[in-house]
Amino acid sequence: MSQHRHPGAPGRAGAVPALPDLPEATVARLPEYLRALHNLADAGHETVSSEGLAGAAGVNSAKLRKDLSHLGSYGTRGVGYDVALLIDQIEFVLGLTQRRAVALVGVGNLGHALAGYDGFASRGFRIAALFDADASRVGEMINGLVVRHVDELPRVAAEEAISIGVIATPAPAAQAVAEQLVAVGVTSILNFAPCVLSVPDGVDVRKVDLAIELQILSFHEHRKASLTALPAAGGSALTALPGGLATPDTQEAIGT
Repeated sequence: MSQHRHPGAPGRAGAVPALPDLPEATVARLPEYLRALHNLADAGHETVSSEGLAGAAGVNSAKLRKDLSHLGSYGTRGVGYDVALLIDQIEFVLGLTQRRAVALVGVGNLGHALAGYDGFASRGFRIAALFDADASRVGEMINGLVVRHVDELPRVAAEEAISIGVIATPAPAAQAVAEQLVAVGVTSILNFAPCVLSVPDGVDVRKVDLAIELQILSFHEHRKASLTALPAAGGSALTALPGGLATPDTQEAIGT
């Protein structure tokens, strides 16, 4: 994604220059740096070393320095990074200098929890509208917002200048909702439904699937259990795989 500073964009001396496309991995880590920086600022820190910020963000310092170099931010030897300036830089790159209006579609258990989450406002987002296709939920008040019928999406999206859509519907309804969002001009979608969406070029989709995350953790639990079950050095272990296959050496079989 290209990020360019407008000539009149607010900023201090040394603020972010015009940027080339950033690596996706860097973009994914910037919010972690921002979270850590806000925590440091709240604790009264004015500067932070690359090692300190990397530790707070859970990455290694070399990776952090490379990521921040894409922003034109290199810190000062012996001093580190200016916390407030780096917050400004990252917020600008992430487009958080404007509070983006978000539409949430689907106010079941998960959607209800998302609608009531106060953390969005402090991160640069405004939940502007809630929608559901269930007539029994229309009119419900959640966190100061009235749930509207999804048929009102075109009008409300125009009135509220919706730029991001969040889908928290059951999987069978998600594709139709995505198409409705795209039809009203939404080009960024956060999908909590356990399915893959088909969207036109130019529409960005981020998928959050809690079951998949748990399955990944299950793999790591399985892996740790298999490693602790290995025989003493010099022994031979066979890992039985579905289908009758057997792989010598458990560690090699799982790519460790």
